[in-house]
Amino acid sequence: MRSFTMTRIIIKNLLSGPATLMYPKKKRAFTAITRGRVATDIQKCIFCGMCGKRCPTYAITVTKDCKEWQIDRLKCCACNLCVEICPVKCLSMENQYAPATTDKAGGIVTVKLEGATSGT
Repeated sequence: MRSFTMTRIIIKNLLSGPATLMYPKKKRAFTAITRGRVATDIQKCIFCGMCGKRCPTYAITVTKDCKEWQIDRLKCCACNLCVEICPVKCLSMENQYAPATTDKAGGIVTVKLEGATSGT
């Protein structure tokens, strides 16, 4: 009886199309709840550093003196804790993934507030 079930599955798989997408031609559509990467609206940020303190992988670094926000995307586990803890809601979770990189420096993204002076 099991051989008939197996034969039916084999025939069904041979007659149906592939289960994967043809990547260059068809891009994957991400759902609205996909956790891809953290984005920041640097104009709203108050540089309190709570996101960096809450991050379980220590992927976020906030420098208040230089008005600089930095994330290491290779360390980020997309847990959404930094977005939830932000008091001014300047962080958000995009549903697109970060581009691939071949070196560690390519995973570090630094955002600096325009017109900020170093030192206070």
